[in-house]
Amino acid sequence: MMAATGKAMPLCAGLAVAASSVSAAPTADTGLTFVANPAPARASALRGAPSVTVSAEPAAGDAAKVGATTALVGGSVLGLTASAAKRQRRQQRKGALRVATVDVDTAPSPPSGEDDMIAGITGGGGFGGYTNSNVTSRRVEPTDQQKEGRQVVKIVYVVLESQYQASMTSAVRQINKSPGPIAVETVGYLLEEIRDPNTVAELEKDLDGANIFICSLIFVQELAEKLVELLKPRRDGLDACLCFPSMPEVMKLNKLGTFDLTQIAGGPLGNFASQVKDLRQKSLAKNKPASGGSFQDSLLKLVRTLPKVLKFLPGDQAKDAKTFVLSLQHWLGGTPENLEAMVMRVAGGYVKDVQGSIDTEVIMEPVVLPDMGIWHPLAPVIFDTLDDYKEWYNNVHCPMAGIPKDAPSIGIILQKSHIATKDDGHYVGMVQELERRGARVVCTYTGGLDFSVPVQEYLTNYYGEGDVDTLVNLTGFSLVGGPASQDAKKAKEVLMKFNRPYLVSVPLVFQSFTEWQNSQLGLHPVQVALQVSLPEIDGAIEPLIFSGRDGTSGRSIPMQDRISALATRAVNWANLRRKRNAEKKLSICVFQFPPDKGNVGTAAYLDVFGSIFAVMKELKKQGYTIEDMPENVEGLQKSILEDPEASYSMSDLNVEYRMPVDEYERLCPFSNDLYENWGPPPGNLNTDGKDMLIYGKRFGNIFLGVQPTFGYEGDPMRLLFAKSASPHHGFAAFYTYLEYIFKADALLHFGTHGSLEFMPGKQVGMSGGCYPDRLISVLPNLYYYAANNPSEATIAKRRSYASTISYLTPPADNAGLYKGLKELSELVKSYQGLRENEQRGASIVNSIIATARQCNLDKDIDDLPTEEEDMKEVTMEDRDAVVGKVYRRLMEIESRALPMGLHQVGVPPTAEESSATLVNIAQLDRPDMNIKSLVRIICESKGKDPETVYKNSDAGVLEDVQFLQAVTEASRAAVSALVAESTNNEGRVAEVNTFMQDFVSFLSGGSPWKKALSERGFECSEADLKPLFNYLQACLGEVVRNNEVPSLISALEGKFIEPGPGGDPIRNPDVLPTGKNMHALDPNSIPTKAAADVALVVVDRLLESLKQQNGELPESIAFTLWGTDNIKTYGESLAQVLALVGCRPVPDSLGRVNKVELIPLEELGRPRIDVVCNCSGVFRDLFINQMNLLDRGIKAAAEADEPLEMNFVRKHAKEQAEEMNISLRQAATRVFSNAAGSYSANVGLAIENGAQVDEDQLQEQFLTRKGFALSSDAPGELTESSDLFKSALSKVDVTFQNLDSSEISLTDVSHYFDNDPTKVVSNLRKDGKKPAALIADTTTANAQVRSLSAQVRLDSRTKLLNPKFYEANLKAGYEGVREISKRMRFTFGWSTTADAVDNFVYEDANETYIADEDIKKQMLDKNPDALRDMVQTFLEANAKGYWETDEENIQRLRDVYQECEDRIEGVDFMA
Repeated sequence: MMAATGKAMPLCAGLAVAASSVSAAPTADTGLTFVANPAPARASALRGAPSVTVSAEPAAGDAAKVGATTALVGGSVLGLTASAAKRQRRQQRKGALRVATVDVDTAPSPPSGEDDMIAGITGGGGFGGYTNSNVTSRRVEPTDQQKEGRQVVKIVYVVLESQYQASMTSAVRQINKSPGPIAVETVGYLLEEIRDPNTVAELEKDLDGANIFICSLIFVQELAEKLVELLKPRRDGLDACLCFPSMPEVMKLNKLGTFDLTQIAGGPLGNFASQVKDLRQKSLAKNKPASGGSFQDSLLKLVRTLPKVLKFLPGDQAKDAKTFVLSLQHWLGGTPENLEAMVMRVAGGYVKDVQGSIDTEVIMEPVVLPDMGIWHPLAPVIFDTLDDYKEWYNNVHCPMAGIPKDAPSIGIILQKSHIATKDDGHYVGMVQELERRGARVVCTYTGGLDFSVPVQEYLTNYYGEGDVDTLVNLTGFSLVGGPASQDAKKAKEVLMKFNRPYLVSVPLVFQSFTEWQNSQLGLHPVQVALQVSLPEIDGAIEPLIFSGRDGTSGRSIPMQDRISALATRAVNWANLRRKRNAEKKLSICVFQFPPDKGNVGTAAYLDVFGSIFAVMKELKKQGYTIEDMPENVEGLQKSILEDPEASYSMSDLNVEYRMPVDEYERLCPFSNDLYENWGPPPGNLNTDGKDMLIYGKRFGNIFLGVQPTFGYEGDPMRLLFAKSASPHHGFAAFYTYLEYIFKADALLHFGTHGSLEFMPGKQVGMSGGCYPDRLISVLPNLYYYAANNPSEATIAKRRSYASTISYLTPPADNAGLYKGLKELSELVKSYQGLRENEQRGASIVNSIIATARQCNLDKDIDDLPTEEEDMKEVTMEDRDAVVGKVYRRLMEIESRALPMGLHQVGVPPTAEESSATLVNIAQLDRPDMNIKSLVRIICESKGKDPETVYKNSDAGVLEDVQFLQAVTEASRAAVSALVAESTNNEGRVAEVNTFMQDFVSFLSGGSPWKKALSERGFECSEADLKPLFNYLQACLGEVVRNNEVPSLISALEGKFIEPGPGGDPIRNPDVLPTGKNMHALDPNSIPTKAAADVALVVVDRLLESLKQQNGELPESIAFTLWGTDNIKTYGESLAQVLALVGCRPVPDSLGRVNKVELIPLEELGRPRIDVVCNCSGVFRDLFINQMNLLDRGIKAAAEADEPLEMNFVRKHAKEQAEEMNISLRQAATRVFSNAAGSYSANVGLAIENGAQVDEDQLQEQFLTRKGFALSSDAPGELTESSDLFKSALSKVDVTFQNLDSSEISLTDVSHYFDNDPTKVVSNLRKDGKKPAALIADTTTANAQVRSLSAQVRLDSRTKLLNPKFYEANLKAGYEGVREISKRMRFTFGWSTTADAVDNFVYEDANETYIADEDIKKQMLDKNPDALRDMVQTFLEANAKGYWETDEENIQRLRDVYQECEDRIEGVDFMA
């Protein structure tokens, strides 16, 4: 029916807001004026009546009228700011306040397991173990009656999160119920659902019949591409296509009449991709500024400046642009009324059969919340100043809620869309839990994704420091950025100034509650990358899940037990800030691994007891209550290691507390769950048969405790299980004691690393039933972690909620030469002066050959002449070649970096030690910083190319070997000259004074380092040296900064710990200074281009070496992937796998690596090599998306229609498909790891603990525990596939691992041999042939590929057999002896898994440590337990046939073993 004016009459309630019941206000989202408060009376509120704009601040007399008609979202006036409603609030204070949209049961709920979290949540199963495709719940169809006489408009939408589902459903149902020209059918899809082919088919059918398509936040590259693929051919058939903030390729599909976002002056799309890509690259670059913002913020900026833009556009384009922006505002408004208006506006303006039947001029304007503000579920309004909020909170809410004014204060960051769409139940639950604990709460939100703006606006004091005690981010996003980008630099600056603990908790987005609950992996991999990894770079801690998603309605549902835990943890951090130091209780936990008295206080490269003593001294100085503190380190150590009440043996540890079984079962809420693996308490571990024993010693408010071990280290059957067992009762009792009896305020786990974080449970996003979560409970957890191990530190952060504090690894010196090797070096120098003397030169070469053979270098020089050959009979060039090859091997050993001794927390390196570190930093090119390496500068000063010098030196060209050694010595001298300028009388660097250095250089005519080079014959220009040495000066200052203890003190005071990358300080000096909260990296950023370039060099050398040895390329390589290695190298190993297969990583339009493409065979120039990937459990946890990437690349190669002789991936997959009766794609599965929540093959555990397990069982262990396959067709699932694993390994020709750091080599840890499949492959191959075992060593600028046995020899010569190594460790006492014993055990491990240890290594080690009476006595006196373990290793090596020796050696070992036993038992026959 038409009105008299000729315009269409209002068709159904809600198209505009009645003038009598609204007020309009300029919103922060836009520069336009929009209606602020629609009345709830739907007949006149949203559609139909003309819109009237009124004052933003109603008069006092209007307050009651406005208050009576305002719509609430989460209990707050929609869009009404505090300043606009001050008088209105005063009127309303006396009235009852309305609770938010969801009522939450606040009854206490103990975290007894997953089942107690929440009930009544639907969903389950789902594609790939994740997002349940329940599209039906998002499909709304009009009834036949509603369709009658109306045009049906079909809308399809795809969104990242589900909070719009309820609003869209409600909006469409309201349209269908109301009279009007249209009825609407709508169906929604969650982005992750379109991984499922069945869902894609359903989406295609829906799109074919759709009029309008809507999408938002499409930022997952592969899914964005899939959506574009579906949408692009159907775009012309759509009447309208609204693509809100998403990837640029998605945004380009926007269709709204003539509207083109890229043509609007200042529009963000044109340069959006390049801006974000540039931002990501800058975040990876060193010392470069990064700019902030996000695409959503860019769009909001466009919205605000729309009036200025529209006047420059043609009429139709301006109209269409305005419609797009209004639609975006409706979308951001999020309420059913907003979405209803958006649908009516777009349908009336663009759906062909509807145009003209709806008067779009009278449709309500967008109703939006202020872009930024302070929200509270019980507040009457959104507040726009902290003072206004405090006035209401202090005077109205707190008295009513009984919250004291001096209570701990928690700041919370929220996402505006959840408030706008009334999907805020999880937020309400969090606020209620905090206030129920007596805490004060300030909740702030923003419509953009730069959350630092409201934090600085509302949560800081005058100086920019936090005005709250703890900051909790409930969005899950990084502080600055979102799913598209991150500005970690800005976030760090804000959080450092804010200086409060910063917790980022995660709402489930891509899974329903049930899907997450049933998942072994836990949080969806995409969400881990976006909402765990990125916030960690900002400095975030404790990624707890706090809300689930209803699989039917899509609404966020609070998880009561998770919210309870999060609230308590936030308050506990706040209490650290408020409590006096004298009252704080701290538990320091040390580790013992393997379980033995000689191993108490184990930690990588750390003097544990010396460090603890230093920390305790500082704590005492800070006012902590420490009683009966020992006078020295030895006294502290003795207080733990010896129980004065032990009646039978001195080997018992000190027992601090005996916990009766009934007390344990009463206090430990999960003790019954341990019966399955361990039976009833007290069990056999950490018990005297009656009580549970808590080992350690209490010093007033400090408890120094010994964490129990896993408990199954020596049990062959338990080691074989595919999945790890639960903690034993003794382990649970230990943490029960800390929380309930000692009542610790915080824990400090001391050194790398313990067992808690590796207990069974989900990988990330744990439930209350996961053992790390149960054990750590609600205690703040601080953790000293080695700076070079970011991967395992990240596991500790995610699974035990640790705030890590990095410590420096020992400074590295060059290994040097000793004994026969030193004698050989002197012979080489003699030859250099007499090489042209036919008689004497040849005689010296004969001596060189004989000595080289005595030193077993003939094993590393294939064509070394025999001693019978006379060098007088060959040419001088041939003699040079022999000497060059020997000299090259000597220099390889001499220049190898050797970590010296153990680090003590809080003690910076000396000037000499700092110099050694800087020499290694100086040898690497840093092209991203335009800094040349010192080697390159020196080489170029002589007109030489360093790559050519390296290549010739590797080939044994004597001239180049000599030149390279001269370069090495000159480099050391130059760097030493730099350090000497800042060295004080005590041999330490107190301050780096660059001004004085420059001044002295100016007066003396050149820098000290230039002079040092000149004295050694290298004339390098000051201009070439200046960039490098400026950088080295900056690095020197960071190396000697002492931040390890101050960071701990700050953390215990409830302050923010500065975040920083972990890794190799040589490759990445940003790791320095230590004392940082370590993080890994953005997993979507690797492999970088630089890493891919290095990978190509390594792969070329690997294949070239294998072709020279075997005359042909290998068909299949077993490849081990490590988490730490890929963090340190930015994905070199990943890139190597892709390069072997013939794939290249392809960055998306945002610079993220989410895609691979096959390199054409013509370009590749060789066959595709098959690769079987064995991923460590840590790699799986950190880089599961990259595992998907590898799987996609390998399967693409298998499916490529190429000749089998040029594609070994396809060749083997076809063979396996036929053998196993499976599809080609299944047969091409090559990416394997442990089961979720399990780590390692347990081979290392068995060997370290001396478990009596034969090789066959160890190999079966490897296959059982590592045989879980990942498939990109079901992302996130790891399925038991040991048969497929065996089949793939049976075709392997080569096993391969990478070494990326001189600090952690093959014999430093058990991890490398734990994952080595060499003997496994040999037994699986039909021909029984042992595969070639190779190692890529990229620890220096001159990358090498060596055989495994050659690498073990190099390691043994530079460490185990090197006087520099054992003398430094003997000085370290108890812990140093343990380091020596461990290295012997780890060397033995390579015999067990690969037969890679030469007999001379055992023989020389026995001669060094056992036959040498002085060294043996030192070890016996300092740590008899560790010496006994070492003797056991020798005896076992002989018994298993790995070491052939004479009976005299064996008898001596037996005698020494008995000597150790007597010493341990306290027997002294000499007394």
